[in-house]
Amino acid sequence: MKYVLSCLLLVFVMMAQAQKQITIDNITDATFSQKSVRSVNWMNDGQYYSALSDNKVQKYDVTTGEVVEVLVDGDELDIRINNYNFSADESQVLLLTERKSIYRRSFTAVYYVYNRSTKESQKLSDGVQSYATFSPDGSKIAFTRDNNLFYKDLSTGKEVTITTDGEFNKIINGSSDWVYEEELYITKAFEWSVDSKKIVYYQFDESNVREYNMQLWNDGALYPEDYVYKYPKAGEDNSVIKLFVYHLDGSKKVPVDIGEETDIYIPRVYWTQDADLISVQRLNRLQNKLDILHVNASTGESTVVLTDESDTYIDFTFCDDLTYLENGKEFLFSSEKSGYKHFYLYTMKGELIRQITSGNFEAVELVGLNQATKTPILYYTSTEVSPLERQLYSIDLKGKGKKKLTAESGTSRVNMSSDCSYYMNYHSTADKPLKVSLFKTAGNQLIKVLEDNAGLATVTAEYGLSDKEFFTFETVDGTSLNGFFLKPKGFSAGKEYPVLVYQYSGPGSQSVANSWSASHHIFHQYLVQQGYIVAVVDTRGTGYRGEEFKKLTYKQLGKYETEDLIATGKYLADLPFIDAKRVGVWGWSYGGYMSSLAILKGSDVFSTAIAVAPVTTWRFYDSIYTERYLQRPQDNASGYDDNSPIQFADKLKGKFLLIHGTGDDNVHFQNAVTLQNSLIKAGKQFESFYYPDKAHGLGGRRGHLYTMMADFLLENL
Repeated sequence: MKYVLSCLLLVFVMMAQAQKQITIDNITDATFSQKSVRSVNWMNDGQYYSALSDNKVQKYDVTTGEVVEVLVDGDELDIRINNYNFSADESQVLLLTERKSIYRRSFTAVYYVYNRSTKESQKLSDGVQSYATFSPDGSKIAFTRDNNLFYKDLSTGKEVTITTDGEFNKIINGSSDWVYEEELYITKAFEWSVDSKKIVYYQFDESNVREYNMQLWNDGALYPEDYVYKYPKAGEDNSVIKLFVYHLDGSKKVPVDIGEETDIYIPRVYWTQDADLISVQRLNRLQNKLDILHVNASTGESTVVLTDESDTYIDFTFCDDLTYLENGKEFLFSSEKSGYKHFYLYTMKGELIRQITSGNFEAVELVGLNQATKTPILYYTSTEVSPLERQLYSIDLKGKGKKKLTAESGTSRVNMSSDCSYYMNYHSTADKPLKVSLFKTAGNQLIKVLEDNAGLATVTAEYGLSDKEFFTFETVDGTSLNGFFLKPKGFSAGKEYPVLVYQYSGPGSQSVANSWSASHHIFHQYLVQQGYIVAVVDTRGTGYRGEEFKKLTYKQLGKYETEDLIATGKYLADLPFIDAKRVGVWGWSYGGYMSSLAILKGSDVFSTAIAVAPVTTWRFYDSIYTERYLQRPQDNASGYDDNSPIQFADKLKGKFLLIHGTGDDNVHFQNAVTLQNSLIKAGKQFESFYYPDKAHGLGGRRGHLYTMMADFLLENL
């Protein structure tokens, strides 16, 4: 018996020694990073694809997944390749180098044009450029610089100036303003026509947009620098948008008729299959009415062919699947008008032919459209199996023959070749990291696993990462909410643990899914190793459960989400293994807004909270995002004020840590300052920290941040 006990003791000691302890450095270094297959371009003949790896653009055989040729070697050219694109005939490669971010998505870069035959490269132009793009025939490249639009003729080397009136903080040609970039995901604001003879482009007139002054301290400079840029807050003036069609022959500019109302948004502009027909999407200021306009490129005349309306709002960034068929007679469009996002087929006149997908699930993303078959086949990912998963399906445009192509549970993101012959499945589950697999679509045949992250799987085992344990519970109105636990190894149901709730909670978002977690996951695992339980939950208003669940929060952001977080805290506190006096909550951005509200309105439930870069009043946030969900302050003042944390500062009881970057161009530092003032006036003690000159993501300071948050939680929760 003593021998058996000794052996068991030895096993436990060895297990304890084998499990490595996560450090703060591990959270930010490459210890737990996932490998992937990036910058994939499917090549013209369908038998090859290319990808960027080790500063080389490499060509792969689709049938084997093996490298067959190095197309561009950045080391030999003495450049660092950040991204690349081929010309139409693949004889030339546009190389993006020296990328420097402006805001979240915008950037400048130095571009090179590489000739595959001569193996020579030359700079596209002097200085830096943005958003350089080959014309469809590969003979020219358009780009922007200093708020103006240009193109270069590659055969003659001649650079042509299309616009000259660009001016910082006033006129922008061919690029977007701040709010379009942040909320409509537009940076490149021009498009080549299919015949390469015309360019349609945006002009943003920011003259009447109010300025935000963001001081930059520049680490020891004698005087701080004023960085002033145009930021339209809720209810304030936006840029006035104009569209022009530039005809290369004759250098003619034709203004596009987008209607008499100027207080609108133009979220997308496309060329149809017809080189003389442009598709323009027009969204009203309140974002509950979307028009599709067809525009004559020669005259600029427009006609409304389809209108989609909502009693709440059009979730444009979710329903962004407008596709014109090669037959020139039909187009695909997605809408939530049935209560869930689905695909619809229309004639070019906007007449409904049929609804393609249907059911109580979301048809999330259009990933391919095979138009070579007698009846075109649509490929898409959806939540039909579960809101927590994404599976790949195919269905023909008659709405028949639906097939589920992915076999494994979990979350799939699909990159499909243009002819739909092959696809890459970027798949993960709650307990298995990313696996990238190459498939032949016909027969759904696996060709090769390109990346399985076996090394990461080994590392996670060595460190003993906790698996997600999914749970559901009912909130105050009986609605079931999804969540998951991360529990310490050796968890005992007879012991009480402190618990930290993490959430984001923003409209249409999702934090609880059957997928490998990325954001903050290793920080949470670190806390689990310190003896905490971490619970992640999605409140009402989050995504992928239909329009009613998501849009419940319309005109009153924060109300139902706070109710749900307080209900979460109470649910957790009632569990036998939770210490009811040690329930904390934290979040970032919208999640910071919610963690602030949770500890203020739920002061008897949450003992501790951390808010990173929170919105504290929606009056301070940008027009597009805020008005989509709340309308303008002029229309819905109570919706802005009734659930602002600054209104509830006097209710603070627990320990609160408020963190912000002074260089946050998105959620301004002003939000933190205003909440701090309210807490001070209410006589409340709290902790705060600011990161000089750091933007919303606090890049380069995450190690310091996680150390501070961990210390705060270890001391107070």
